[in-house]
Amino acid sequence: MSGLSAAAWLQTPLGQYLLAREQAYIDRTVADIFGYNALQIGLPEIDLLRANRMPLRLTAARGGGQVRADAAELPVVSASVDLVLLPHVLEFSDNPHQILREVERVLVPDGHLVLTCFNPMSLWGVWHSFAKRGNYPWHGRFIHLLRVRDWLALLGFEMAGGAMGCYVPPCTSQKWLDRFSFMESAGDRWWPFSGAVTFLHAIKRVRGMRVITPRWARRRTNRKISLPRGSRENHHERHGAHRKNLYRRRVQGQSRHRRLGRAARNGRQGKRIVRRRTPHHQ
Repeated sequence: MSGLSAAAWLQTPLGQYLLAREQAYIDRTVADIFGYNALQIGLPEIDLLRANRMPLRLTAARGGGQVRADAAELPVVSASVDLVLLPHVLEFSDNPHQILREVERVLVPDGHLVLTCFNPMSLWGVWHSFAKRGNYPWHGRFIHLLRVRDWLALLGFEMAGGAMGCYVPPCTSQKWLDRFSFMESAGDRWWPFSGAVTFLHAIKRVRGMRVITPRWARRRTNRKISLPRGSRENHHERHGAHRKNLYRRRVQGQSRHRRLGRAARNGRQGKRIVRRRTPHHQ
């Protein structure tokens, strides 16, 4: 098995075992993700987006696929992809941070990211320390789950789901894989963090901003303004003098006949009051 590539290794019993677990998880996850454009980066020989129902599903890889491109420099317009799938791309890249930054760039707000990577804290991680470096997948750099989650959090991703899988030892024969198949169900219960493969589902979150404009129209207020004591007295004096001037001007503006008639009416009313009171006083 010297110098096996990814496509050749996936045809082996161990590769088929891994592919079956990954395909089952990806099918369940991407089946309910809706949008217009989906992009699979890496493993162009396998259609891992077969369960997704988006109208446009593309595969990008450096050596093949529908789009020939480097994962760190995608020829894709920013904020144009609804779903990105990364099957074992980070651990075989010299700059995994740049790949995640590119994924964040091309995803639309609330876009989905599904990725898989090998776990160093597993039986496969132990074998990774002693296996030949020329074979796939042992020549890669396995990444811990917590590190990947930190990278995603820094880019504004929110975790929507995840799982572990592939608990059996990395046996090369189908016979021994069948004998250790009981570890698959026991691993989810007794040692869930020691799976050979990490599955993560994250959503890109973008914080919205609301522009607060100033209120140019001032509200009218009914609050009373308190004046000092001296100012209040002067205010009342001025107000009283003003009322007297208004009354004097109004009287002066009346005709002489009207003023005399008004005085006569006032005199007659006074006489009536005196006449009515006079018998009582006598």
